[in-house]
Amino acid sequence: MAILKSYGACLRDSTFQFPRPSRADNYKRRNIKWRSPQAAVVPNFHLPMRSLEVKNRTSAEDIKALRLITAIKTPYLPDGRFDLEAYDDLVNMQIENGAEGVIVGGTTGEGQLMSWDEHIMLIGHTVNCFGGSIKVIGNTGSNSTREAIHATEQGFAVGMHAALHINPYYGKTSLEGLVSHFDSVLPMGPTIIYNVPSRTGQDIPPRVVNTVAQSRNLAGIKECVGNDRIEQYTGNGIVVWSGNDDQCHDARWSHGATGVISVTSNLVPGLMRELMFGGKNPSLNAKLLPLIEWLFQEPNPIGLNTALAQLGVVRPVFRLPYVPLPLAKRVEFVNLVKEIGRENFVGEKDVMVLDDEDFALVGRY
Repeated sequence: MAILKSYGACLRDSTFQFPRPSRADNYKRRNIKWRSPQAAVVPNFHLPMRSLEVKNRTSAEDIKALRLITAIKTPYLPDGRFDLEAYDDLVNMQIENGAEGVIVGGTTGEGQLMSWDEHIMLIGHTVNCFGGSIKVIGNTGSNSTREAIHATEQGFAVGMHAALHINPYYGKTSLEGLVSHFDSVLPMGPTIIYNVPSRTGQDIPPRVVNTVAQSRNLAGIKECVGNDRIEQYTGNGIVVWSGNDDQCHDARWSHGATGVISVTSNLVPGLMRELMFGGKNPSLNAKLLPLIEWLFQEPNPIGLNTALAQLGVVRPVFRLPYVPLPLAKRVEFVNLVKEIGRENFVGEKDVMVLDDEDFALVGRY
């Protein structure tokens, strides 16, 4: 006790003088290369979102083999939240009719209207429920490289088999910037690059694709520019999926495309599978073209959302800014279903026209 009192007195009576760093010391400190804490570099010590031990390890070769990939629709409850029961039914119908993969949270699935929490939750839900029966490709792309990196880490951590990446839109970058953007996400796992200049305002030219194709994780390209571009890539051994339903038959059988990433297969998955697997079939292609033209008369996914509601497989709920097609167009869809055959469409209910008052438009959710 006497020792402690003596030490306390010493503290009160003494003024500690810490050495002041000189300017030279400051200079040295600013120029020392920062090193991460030791724990972060210990082998097998992984932060959850940066783990290499992902839930479903899939190779790019597995993804390259897919012929029919559906850009799946996200249905909603009346308050705008996800309707997971209806979503599960949609995915099950895709599996039963031969689709081999689904794009989760893409443009068709309205990923642009989701929070990242919703987005990653839906990817994880799809993996947990269906990952053993169908390949789950999460749209984790962004015009922000930082966001794309983080979302892709999370997507692979919850088990997605591959990522879909768009080029930065609106705030466009240079060709060198495109390469750097894709190089930042390709090391994480199998990746499909999506080129759709009508939405992004910038084409991904062959020069960029040929550069990033050196990565073993590049599964291929979803190409919307046209079949001449597709043939240019396939002639060089790069896997391509057509992003245009109206051109996918010719892309598959005349221009070397592996298959299609399709919107129309949400409605008629069996017929789209036949179009991709059954050899050249111009009569079936001609049969489907009026439906495809109807689907895309307004920006996607407006037509698809309207059609699925009319088929009774999702609630007629729209997250704004999307609104249903007008009454006259809904009548046209009923006639298209009758011409093609109700048995070829998803669901079992009779197709309906629906009144304007049947639709709910949700702006806050």
